[in-house]
Amino acid sequence: MEANKTINSIDEYILQFPSEVQEILQKIRNVIKESAPDAVEKISYQMPTFYLHGNLVHFAANKNHIGFYPAPSGIEAFKHELSEYKSSKEAVQFPKDKPLPYGVISEIVKFRVAENKKKAEAKIKKNK
Repeated sequence: MEANKTINSIDEYILQFPSEVQEILQKIRNVIKESAPDAVEKISYQMPTFYLHGNLVHFAANKNHIGFYPAPSGIEAFKHELSEYKSSKEAVQFPKDKPLPYGVISEIVKFRVAENKKKAEAKIKKNK
C-alpha cells in the first residue's frame, strides 16, 4: 500500500494488493455484508469499515496477516473462539497462510450488529 495515497472505497483498498490477498479481503467483505446486510461500507482510519449505528468492524491487510477490528467487546465476547490467534484488546490477527475462520467472523459481526442496535435504541429512549 502506498503510504500517502488516500483510499476512497473498499474496492480501491482491495485492488492495491496481490490477487491472493484480494481474494481473502473480498471474502471477508462478503461475509460481513451477509452478516450485516444493512451496514454501510466506508473507509475509516484508512481501512475498510462497515458502519451501522456506529462503526461495526474494520479489517485490513498487513504484511503477514489480516487484521480484524471488531471493537473490544467483539474480541472479549469471542475470546475463546479467537484464542489460537494473536490478539489485543481491539484487534485479532489472522495469518495469511492459514484458512481464516469465516464462520467466527460472521458471528462476531452479528454480535456487533446487535450491540450497536441496542445502543442506538437506548439512545433514542434516553432522548425522548
